[in-house]
Amino acid sequence: MVERVVPSRKGEFHGKVWRRGKRDQGISGGGPRGEPGGVYLLPPEVCSLLNPAAIYANNEISLHDVEVYGFDYDYTLAQYADALHPEIFSAARDILIEHYKYPEGIRKYDYNPSFAIRGLHYDIQKSLLMKIDAYHYVQLGTAYRGLQPVSDEEVIDLYGGTQHIPLYQMSDFYGKGPAIKQFMDIFSLPEMALLSCVVDHFLGHGLEFDQAHLYKDVTDAIRDVHVKGLMYQWIERDMEKYILKGDETYAVLSRLVDHGKQLFLITNSPFSFVDKGMRHMVGPDWRQLFDVVIVQADKPSFFTDPRKPFRKLDEKGSLQWDRISSLEKGKIYRQGNLFDFLRLTEWRGPRVLYFGDHLYSDLADLMLRHGWRTGAIIPELEREIRIINTEQYMHSLTWQQALTGLLERMQTYQDAESRQVLASWVKERQELRCVTKALFNAQFGSIFRTFHNPTYFSRRLVRFSDLYMASLSCLLNYRVDFTFYPRRTPLQHEAPLWMDQLCTGCMKTPFLSDMAHIR
Repeated sequence: MVERVVPSRKGEFHGKVWRRGKRDQGISGGGPRGEPGGVYLLPPEVCSLLNPAAIYANNEISLHDVEVYGFDYDYTLAQYADALHPEIFSAARDILIEHYKYPEGIRKYDYNPSFAIRGLHYDIQKSLLMKIDAYHYVQLGTAYRGLQPVSDEEVIDLYGGTQHIPLYQMSDFYGKGPAIKQFMDIFSLPEMALLSCVVDHFLGHGLEFDQAHLYKDVTDAIRDVHVKGLMYQWIERDMEKYILKGDETYAVLSRLVDHGKQLFLITNSPFSFVDKGMRHMVGPDWRQLFDVVIVQADKPSFFTDPRKPFRKLDEKGSLQWDRISSLEKGKIYRQGNLFDFLRLTEWRGPRVLYFGDHLYSDLADLMLRHGWRTGAIIPELEREIRIINTEQYMHSLTWQQALTGLLERMQTYQDAESRQVLASWVKERQELRCVTKALFNAQFGSIFRTFHNPTYFSRRLVRFSDLYMASLSCLLNYRVDFTFYPRRTPLQHEAPLWMDQLCTGCMKTPFLSDMAHIR
C-alpha cells in the first residue's frame, strides 16, 4: 500500500512517512455529476482516483530487488522553479541581438510560459513547431509557424497530402533527425519560445531568412547561456528562489542509505555547481551519501563511447593525472564512460535503478542496452493529473467516449435523418476534443495525449522508463520494498472494457456492471 501522506510542518520527516504541508495534500474526492437529479455519467468511484504524488509503472518492478540507485542532477535531484525559464529566454535573446546581430526588434518579446509544451517537434526547413502522435501523425490544430497557427489544410499540403511524417525524417535514436528536432528536456521550453518569437519577428516584418541558419543561431544562443555559466550563476546567487524540494531530496537519499542501498550520481553539470546545490539541499557532507559521484559526464555519449577515461578531481575541483583503477566513495570523478563504470563497480542489470528527466540522454541506453531499471522524472505530471481530476475534464472525456461509441455503432443508418444526427455528433465530438485539449495548453494540449492517441513523447516514455513520477520525492510515499504493478490497459480487441461501452449501456460482458468502478 502507498504510505499515507499527512499534513505537518514542511520538511519534517517522521520515520517512513513524509509529512507534507497542506498544499501538498491529496485531491478531494467526489465524482462529476451528470444531469440534475443525481444522474452520474460515471460511477463516483471512478473519478478523482489519480494522485499527483503517486508513482506510475510501465513495467512491473520490485524495489526489494533494487540494490543500487543512480541519479541525474538537474531536474532530478535538483528541481528548479519555473522562474528560471524567463531568465534563460531573455539572456539567449540578448545574445542573439548583441553577438549574432539579430534585429533589435526581437527585444520586445518576453517569455510566454503558456505557449509551448515539452515533446514537440520542429521542422527546421518549414519553421514549423508541432505535436506528433505515437504513429507519426501531426495532430491537426497544433502546428505553429512563429506564434501563428498554421491551418490544417496547409499542414497536409506541406507534407504531400498527408498528416504523416516518415520515420527517416522524424528523428534518430536521440530525437535529432536530418530535418526535424524533438524538444525533450525541460530546458527546451525557453528554446522553443525564443525560436517561435524570432520566426514571428522575421515573418511579421517581411525579412528573408534561411530557416536552418536561424534555427542554429537560436540553439547556439541557448547553448551559450549554459556554456558560459549564466544559468549556474543565477541559481547559485539565489538557491531559495530557484531550487525546489531540497529537503525532500535529502529525505529520499538518507532514507535509501539507512536501508542499506548504494547510491551514485552521474550528471553533465560541473562539480562546483553541483557541490553548491547539494550543500544547499543536503548539507556539507552530501558526498558521504554517494558511493560514486561523476560530473561533466557528457551524456548520452557516456553510455555509448568507451574511449573517454575517468579523471579524478581534487578538493578544489582541479583535474588529477592518476590512472583510475577504482571509484572511491567521497571522491569526485569527471567524464569517463559506462563500460569502465560497470567494470569498476560491477553494478549490472535490474538491481540498478537510475532516475533522470531526459528520456533519451538519461534513460534510453541504460534500459535498452544495459538492462538497468529506469525512472523518469516528469514535473508536468503533477499539473496534468490535477486537471484530469477536475469535473470539467471528466465530463468532457466521458461524453467524448460515449459519442465515439455511438458514431461507430450508428453509422450503418444512412437515411437522411440519421446522417444529420451523425453529422451533429461528429461536430460535437470535435468541439469537445478542442475543449479538452485547451484545459492543458491552448496551443498544444497535453504532453501525453493527442486527441485519442498517445503522443510521440508518451511512446518514448513507455519505452524507456519502468516508472515515472512528478518528482523524486514521490518515493517517500512508498516502502523501500514496494512492488509496482502496471495496470492492464485494454487493447482495441478488448473493447468491452472501454469507457464508451460503459457510458452507452453496453453491458453484454458477464459481470461488467460489477467491474464498472475499475479504472
